Amino acid sequence: FYEFLPSLVSSKFPMVRPEELERVAGFVRHALDPSLQLEDGIIEDPWRPHDEIHAYMPSLGPTKPFHNPSTLPLCTLLSQNIDTISAEYQALLTHNRQQSQDRFQSVTSMNYDAGWKTLVLFYNGHRIDGFPYDLCPITTQIMESVPLAGRIAGFNRQEPQSGIPLHSDGNNMWLTCQMGIEVPKDGAATIRVGPERKTWEIGECLLYDTTYEHETWNGSEVGEERVVLHVDFFNTLAMTKVEIEIMRYVYSMREEFMKAEGVGKVGAQIL
Repeated sequence: FYEFLPSLVSSKFPMVRPEELERVAGFVRHALDPSLQLEDGIIEDPWRPHDEIHAYMPSLGPTKPFHNPSTLPLCTLLSQNIDTISAEYQALLTHNRQQSQDRFQSVTSMNYDAGWKTLVLFYNGHRIDGFPYDLCPITTQIMESVPLAGRIAGFNRQEPQSGIPLHSDGNNMWLTCQMGIEVPKDGAATIRVGPERKTWEIGECLLYDTTYEHETWNGSEVGEERVVLHVDFFNTLAMTKVEIEIMRYVYSMREEFMKAEGVGKVGAQIL
């Protein structure tokens, strides 16, 4: 697939200047030859497993485990609308109980084993056919205000006395935002990203880079679930609008290519 990218991109974006494509070209080079050296900032960071990087755009600049959520309008919008988003989540829960199909999915085997399930609103950056978006118009509008990335976006539930084991995600072009919807008392639910550990709070966002190793734990001893609104999106703090537009096109074409090849996708049961 990646061998066709230069011609695909040049035909789709003929007006983009060559200098605007330098980092995209770097992504293509690394996709075609994963043995190429990564930047020292990744290799020398003991908290970022560089051997797990599988999608890499060079020269995005310095990063850190947690970013300040106030730097991102998405976080502000989510926090300002916490009451509405919580009400829409409850409406989706009610609707889900009335259906024969449970929309909460364990989108990876790791999540299934770790007590984590997701009510997926967006998959691979696009809407899901048949989803009741009329029950969550504000949540949907806010989530679509950012360039959603090629993973999942939705409401994540973590059962008490369970957690996601230590891992990292190998794409340095994406960031993750999570806002607390239902949070166990006394800081019982935590997330560690790199060397830093934080707790969720209702209506507050955590903004972090998942190329760092990370893990979660809900230590509630009284049966309290932890629910967050989870959004994966292209790193608007480091990438240009042109780069993001091109990469969204690249991932959409890759998805079509995978469909043509008959490759099964995670979460296909709800698409």
